[in-house]
Formats: sequence, C-alpha cells, structure tokens
Amino acid sequence: MNDLFIKRIIFERDKVSDFSKYPFSIPIINNFESLDFHSNVTFLIGENGVGKSTLIEAIALSLGLSSESGTQNFLYKSKDTHSSLNRYLTLHKSGRVPSTKYFLRAESFYNFSTEMQRLVEEDSFITLLDAYGGYLHECSHGEAFLKVVQNRFSKEGLYILDEPEAALSPNRQMSLLCLIDELSKSGSQFIIATHSPILISYRDGEILDLNQNLKKVEYKETEIFKTYKLFLENSDRMQEYLFENEN
Repeated sequence: MNDLFIKRIIFERDKVSDFSKYPFSIPIINNFESLDFHSNVTFLIGENGVGKSTLIEAIALSLGLSSESGTQNFLYKSKDTHSSLNRYLTLHKSGRVPSTKYFLRAESFYNFSTEMQRLVEEDSFITLLDAYGGYLHECSHGEAFLKVVQNRFSKEGLYILDEPEAALSPNRQMSLLCLIDELSKSGSQFIIATHSPILISYRDGEILDLNQNLKKVEYKETEIFKTYKLFLENSDRMQEYLFENEN
C-alpha cells in the first residue's frame, strides 16, 4: 500500500444544529463519526438511498472538486443540488500532493461533456480537446467515460468515482478495473461508490458496507455478490418467484 492522500475523514458532529434535516437525517450520516482508509482502492457499497452518493459527493466537494464531475480547475454547475455535508467534514491527509484530483460521476457526466464542449467552442479552450482526446459527445456514454480515465487519470492521482458502472458494459467495467489496478500500483488512490460485482471483486481493494455502518466486508459476503450469484445461477426460478409475487 502506498502512502494514501486521504487517511481519515472526520464528521464534525458538534457543528450540526439539527440532525432531523437532510442530509443529516440519512441514517448512515446520522450515525457517522469517522472513516479510516487503509487501501489505495476503497469501495463504498449499499442499497439505493443509503447515502453512498451523498457521502462521496461531500468528499469530492471537500477536495475542491465540482459536484458534477471534473478536476479542481473545472468548476461549474448546471443546477445546485448538492447537500451541505462537505462543510462538516474534515479530511486528514498525508501531506503528499496528488498529481491530479478528479471526481467522475456517471449521473452528471452528460452535463460535464456539454460544459467541456462549450468551453472549447465559446471560450476557445482548444487544449481541452487534446486533454480529453476530442469531443466526448462524439463517443458513446461508456466510451467517453473510459476516455476520461485513459486521458485525464495519471499516476499518483486522487480519484473519486460515483457509480461508474452506470456508463459501462461488463466488458468495459473489466477495462476500468485494469486501469484502476495500474493506477493504484502507481501511487493513486480511489474512493468508489458502486453496485458493480465486477469492480468490487478487485483483490487489492477494501469494501465498506454503508448498510452495516461502514463495516469492512469480504467480496463474497456482500449482498451484491450474493444477489447476482443467486439470480444468475437460478434465473428461471427467480423470475417465477418474482412474477408470481406480483399477483
């Protein structure tokens, strides 16, 4: 393991005036005190609505990144929808300075691609075309997503990813896994919110389950692995069960 850029996150609970209001009312945030990182690749997993994106967005904002994707120099927003959680987080860092910081969010990637093209065409930031390998809107969603990783991620960087599998086929998820492995072995740190059984299989990663109060879990003990395994091995029986229960 390399010396991590972010070693610990502390939630300044004493600064919160009302835990009944969003985002502090989310159970995982309501109970949150601190989070320690031990691996170059950390996965945050949990059911929809548990708070993965809220937490990972707050980490990105605490690093000075846009809530919609990009580096620390790519600040824009199509709509102000992020929570205030970042104001209550303190990041304990190693002192190492990452070569680059990047927040990559599948949900708002279209907005990011549009803003990048606007900067080129309206503000003459032509260098962005070389930096990103061309206009991202000229590629499929998945191709553009991987192009960002291939062109903008470098060794000794700090990368925050929110559900990257939403943009990627299973084969492209495996391609991303190879890039993550290469970069993590070159001193980069990843914090990834995901539902992907392919990504969380990464043998050198650490999986933290928000449904279990950020408990460290082994790959084959995750609900993600168990659910996919059960369905794929018994797809006909599972569908019979699911559709019968609809009536």
